[in-house]
Amino acid sequence: MTIHVSPQACPALVLNADFRPLSYYPLSLWNWQDAIKAVCLDRVHIVSEYDKVVRSPSFEMRLPSVISLKDYVQPAKYPAFTRFNVFLRDRFQCQYCGSRHDLTFDHVLPRSKGGRTTWENIVAACSPCNLRKANRTPREIGMIPRQKPYQPTVHDLHNNGRAFPPNYLHDSWLDYLYWDIELEP
Repeated sequence: MTIHVSPQACPALVLNADFRPLSYYPLSLWNWQDAIKAVCLDRVHIVSEYDKVVRSPSFEMRLPSVISLKDYVQPAKYPAFTRFNVFLRDRFQCQYCGSRHDLTFDHVLPRSKGGRTTWENIVAACSPCNLRKANRTPREIGMIPRQKPYQPTVHDLHNNGRAFPPNYLHDSWLDYLYWDIELEP
């Protein structure tokens, strides 16, 4: 699962006041127009710039490539319970067979047997496994999830998101991102 980033669009990496990205997945990026607006409103510091310049009759500025917020934004401890976040927690893999295709979600304890739609009872599942399991418990069908479902922290999702970097990373961003990239000596 890759987020498409167009280098021609000159997006700016947005860092919190502590110089950490607001989000790894999706990567916290603003378009160049929003970045310039934030600079003009004195809400951010410019950390790094592109070589590209924008001009108006009375104004000229290099486009920011990395910006940091002036005020620290306290991240939430727990993420929202959404389909996307369930998939991210489970690394976009079926928790029964490992497939990355045709994902949906499954109630480990079926709703027909009292199961609820909560972090602790939902896993990512491919459609074939979901259909095969149907409204049976994992023990009844012998389909045990690879990972017990749990409520992740935002930190858990950020760590998982690092496994899915965007298709493009500008050089000026690399000092602020901690994907598994080889470092130069």
